[in-house]
Amino acid sequence: MDQVDAIVIGAGAVGLAVARALAQSGRETIVAEALTAIGQGVSSRNSEVIHAGLYYPPGSLKARLCLRGKQLLYELCASHGVGHRNCGKLVVACIEEEMPALRGLQDRAAVNGVLVQWLSAAEALTLEPALRCTAALLSPTTGIVDSHGFMLALQGDLENAGGMVALGSAVDSAMLARDGGAHVVRLAEGSEVAAPIVVNAAALHACALARRFEGLDARLVPRERFAKGNYYALSGRAPFSRLVYPAPADAWLGVHLTLDLGGQAKFGPDLEWLEVSRPEDIDYTVDPRRADGFYAEVRRYWPGLPDGALQPSYSGVRPKIHGPAEKAPDFRIDGPALHGVAGLVNLFGIESPGLTSALAIAEHVVALLDETSR
Repeated sequence: MDQVDAIVIGAGAVGLAVARALAQSGRETIVAEALTAIGQGVSSRNSEVIHAGLYYPPGSLKARLCLRGKQLLYELCASHGVGHRNCGKLVVACIEEEMPALRGLQDRAAVNGVLVQWLSAAEALTLEPALRCTAALLSPTTGIVDSHGFMLALQGDLENAGGMVALGSAVDSAMLARDGGAHVVRLAEGSEVAAPIVVNAAALHACALARRFEGLDARLVPRERFAKGNYYALSGRAPFSRLVYPAPADAWLGVHLTLDLGGQAKFGPDLEWLEVSRPEDIDYTVDPRRADGFYAEVRRYWPGLPDGALQPSYSGVRPKIHGPAEKAPDFRIDGPALHGVAGLVNLFGIESPGLTSALAIAEHVVALLDETSR
């Protein structure tokens, strides 16, 4: 049986970042990816936004790792020539009743150490004349990134450090060693690979996979839920140079306007809880009938949105570990101190800001493993 130092399951942004960090720490590392290319799951179906870290509870993993990840991501984009733009974002209150939420966001940003600037309606319109609002928060460190370019850079660094990505290598299960020895990872095609470090970064599949880890207490695996976000593209050019988000409501950031690096605008995601129990049963089709709700939401802050301008684009699914009526939990980065299995880290519920946080999540995972290996 082949043996390496570390196996990372899943070649999305987070899995590749973790594998890169492990390889750069001197460990022989393999990424096992079920599909035939990197980044074809959650990482290929998002807003490609570099989040500033405004929204997350102070002291949470999401707050800390988003802030650190943003810094690392901008640095990597600059050093590796990855397409990105620090375009900034406006979070807008469209009616007086939304002002408390905007003030609350301003306060949270301050506690989290995130720079924001309060703008009156007139000041916001000076920046974005097509906008309608009663007030806005300017987040100057929000940006956009070529997510696939980012993942290619991660893969390149991983391979330069001696690691590799094994495509078309679906993991079926694992037999965990309780004595600090090597875990045995079983692939769907029947072969096995041993490693003292196993990181489960399987996104939508992470919970189900963890239940097939022999030697892990099943009570430590959360129930997975799936929430679909649909996106619509704008035909024609948008009259905005910054991202525009409505004032937040609960855990959902609302139907927002984002831009790609070519200046093309898209709107979304909305929030559609799915009744499926397996990722394999997800239908990613965007229902054109949902556009009605998009027009209503977007026209609250952009009343000039023309009729017929929104075209169904794509959808993504968030790997939730809570239900529709529950408060959104923090990232679950379960290391040996929690479950008692040396060398194992499970990543559960890594949704937004997972892309922004990827490099910081990688630092955190390596630190957890280093702590318990001393």
